[in-house]
Amino acid sequence: MRISKSLLFLSATGVSLSSAFYIPGWSIRSYKDGDAIPLSTNKLTSPTTQLPYAYSEQPFVCPASKDGFGARFGSSRAIALNLGEVLRGDRIQISDYELTVGQDEVCKHLCDRETDRAGVEKAKELVRGGYVAEWIVDNLPGATSFVTVDKTKKYYAAGFKLGFYENDKAFINNHVTLVIRWRKTAEGPNRKVIVAFEVYTKSIAGPMGKCSETLEGQKPLELYIPPETPREDGGQGGDDGKRLNIPYTYSVYWKEDNTIEWASRWDLYFVNDDEAASIHWLAIVNSLVIAMLLTVVVAIIMLRTLSRDIQNYNDTGATDPESKRKAAAAAAAEGAEEDESLDDITGWKLVHGDVFRPPGAGGLFAPIVGSGVQLLAMAVALIVLSAVGVLNPSYRGGFISFGLFLFVFAGVFSGYFSTRVYKTFKGEKWKNNALMTALLFPGFLFGSVFILNLFVWAQASSTAIPFGTLVALVMMWLCISLPLVFVGSFLGFKRAPWEHPTRTTMIARQIPAQPWYLRTGPAVLMGGLIPFAVIFIELLFVFKSLWQDKSGYYYMYGFLALIAGINVVTVIEITIVTTYFQLCSENYNWWWRSFLVGAGSAVWIFLYSAWYFMTKLHIEGFVSSLLFFSYSFLACVVYGLLLGTIGFLSTYAFVRRIYGAIKAD
Repeated sequence: MRISKSLLFLSATGVSLSSAFYIPGWSIRSYKDGDAIPLSTNKLTSPTTQLPYAYSEQPFVCPASKDGFGARFGSSRAIALNLGEVLRGDRIQISDYELTVGQDEVCKHLCDRETDRAGVEKAKELVRGGYVAEWIVDNLPGATSFVTVDKTKKYYAAGFKLGFYENDKAFINNHVTLVIRWRKTAEGPNRKVIVAFEVYTKSIAGPMGKCSETLEGQKPLELYIPPETPREDGGQGGDDGKRLNIPYTYSVYWKEDNTIEWASRWDLYFVNDDEAASIHWLAIVNSLVIAMLLTVVVAIIMLRTLSRDIQNYNDTGATDPESKRKAAAAAAAEGAEEDESLDDITGWKLVHGDVFRPPGAGGLFAPIVGSGVQLLAMAVALIVLSAVGVLNPSYRGGFISFGLFLFVFAGVFSGYFSTRVYKTFKGEKWKNNALMTALLFPGFLFGSVFILNLFVWAQASSTAIPFGTLVALVMMWLCISLPLVFVGSFLGFKRAPWEHPTRTTMIARQIPAQPWYLRTGPAVLMGGLIPFAVIFIELLFVFKSLWQDKSGYYYMYGFLALIAGINVVTVIEITIVTTYFQLCSENYNWWWRSFLVGAGSAVWIFLYSAWYFMTKLHIEGFVSSLLFFSYSFLACVVYGLLLGTIGFLSTYAFVRRIYGAIKAD
């Protein structure tokens, strides 16, 4: 395992937060001529698979030597990683590439790597899969340089191709030209900062141990070993001793570039997305239009229909909707004229004695709501920290590390709200409820990840979570999160239960037959479609960052925060409207329905993920497909739990308000 025990402990407990505050323009590191700078290798990723691999562990690359150039940067060649970096599959190690500030290298020999037949087959497999290598200099990923179609702007794509496939032959890029762009700082004329790191690759079948200054015109190096010689008995031999020698060489050029500011050096990785800003604004306009139309519907219900309904009901002076209905029926039988319309004695007012009846499986409902509040607190904090720049691409693994840290410490909110809901259902065993709250959702999440991790382990991928990290996650869960849930539950149990404006009758009234559109399935699907329409354009950018670019360099957090806010408003409004229609149909089982309607857009997101998989991605292999759909499902569960909780809490406030507005007995 590549994390020291002390660093793992700090990451697990959230103490190592000082490294998080890396905001562009604040943490500048400058160099002077002659300073040595390490080049670190990270991982290999591919758009056709969800299985990255550690670059330094491949059998066909130059291993870091104990007395090489990188040894001067510490006794351990592996970089200590934070928890988020480990979970995202980073495996950073200092290499032997020699980078000295201001010193160009026209062509330098790194090593000759002799690899056997298995190593060659592994290299061919990775090249065929389109794997891209990620190197790091001064916290910048090595980039492949491109220009826009109109050739007015340059932009970067993180990483460089490991090799290329041509005419059914695989070739490896064994020569790299490193271009490091720098500019002077205000600290002094001899101080420089690195503003760009470009990598240009070439495949060269040159002689071993030599490096020619002329790279053009040389043949590429094919990944090929002649077939095994058949044995006398007609079988194939095992290891016949044949090897392929791969010479690795590199060039280094330091170029001054005053067009790039250090604070904006990451912009080159996103400049190609400048045109996408108009699409983001289109998404916002689309979301606002949908939200405003829904707001008009809610306003009509609340300000006209519902308010007039309550006013007419209270003006009659009757205290019991059922009595009013019986009186109206008696008057009709005697031929007397009714004082009010039938609408005033039917609908949502008739279920006033059942509307606050505890739902079925209330012992499960309360922990789910508590977990949803926990996720809500985590999500709000993450979006705020990302929007203000604390979490940004330069802080690798920061989003995951902070997310875990915030989720663990938000256990207080989970326990508090879960117990308040549980106590409202007249529950007394708050400790059992707290234990279920602490174990239910985190246990499901951890169990799912553990099972998926077994498949990743079998593939020897770098995203396989090391055993020590799994232990650290369990310790975070059981030693920090669980006690905090109990603390929150204790505080919630000491509070008085939420009081309801109407009394619950002893005998539940019969629910009449419901229209098809008010049944659970159609209501959830139709209710979830509108919030999905609010966010689906922004989902394109999120999915592209996660599944296609593999960089995780999503950075439009300002747009995301605005879209998320509109989405929350939409969910609140749609659940309120759906619940009102349900109550008007004399169906008082709104607790679970409000939660499911709020979570309904998660169903559409999962269907959208399946469409994205079939039309946009080119993922190959059973394990990669399994990981895609499994992680998509888990993400939709998290999203549904969060939005479902928002839907329930807003509906609960709405129901309390409308039944509190009518005159009590």
